[in-house]
Formats: sequence, structure tokens, C-alpha cells
Amino acid sequence: MSPSLAWLLLIVSGIIDVAWALAAKKSVGFSEPLWAGISLALLVIFIALLTKALTVLPLGTAYAVWTGIGAVGSLAAGVVLFGESSDAVRLTFAAVTILGVVGLKVSS
Repeated sequence: MSPSLAWLLLIVSGIIDVAWALAAKKSVGFSEPLWAGISLALLVIFIALLTKALTVLPLGTAYAVWTGIGAVGSLAAGVVLFGESSDAVRLTFAAVTILGVVGLKVSS
């Protein structure tokens, strides 16, 4: 697998991780069977893609990028879909997360 394909798989895995977090929230502690099933299916998919990407990519950088996508994506989804706070402090730390991820990617 080429590094470009591995990065694409990693990014898709990160996006699916955000979808998984949304489904997990909608499952209400796995008390909603449909959302619980969707959550579990998304979990299997994002882990499979992450595992495949890690066969080529450096672990530390790849995991940091994946975690950053999940963290910032989940923050954004929470703000947009659930009316969670978007105050300056939260947005500042999201920006710091993005800068850290970009820095790790550029330096690898």
C-alpha cells in the first residue's frame, strides 16, 4: 500500500470515528438498539481502517493525526448538533490541537 493511500485510510477512519461518537451518544448508553448496532458497526470499520493505515504510517504521527481528527471533529459535531459550548477557550484549544497535528505531520 502506498503512503498516500494509507493517509487517506487514516483520514477516513478519523471521520468514521466522529460518526461512531455521534452514534454512541445517540445510543443513550446502548439502550437504543438501532444506534447501538450502528455504533458497533462504525467501531469495527474505523478500527479496521486505522489498523490497515498503521501498517505503513509511523505510529506516533498517525495516531496523533487520527486522534486530532476525532477530537476536533467530535467537538465540532457537538457544537453543531447538540448545542454544546463554542466559547473562545474551547476553540483555542481545538486550534492548538490542529496545530499540533499539523506540526507532527510536517515533521515526520
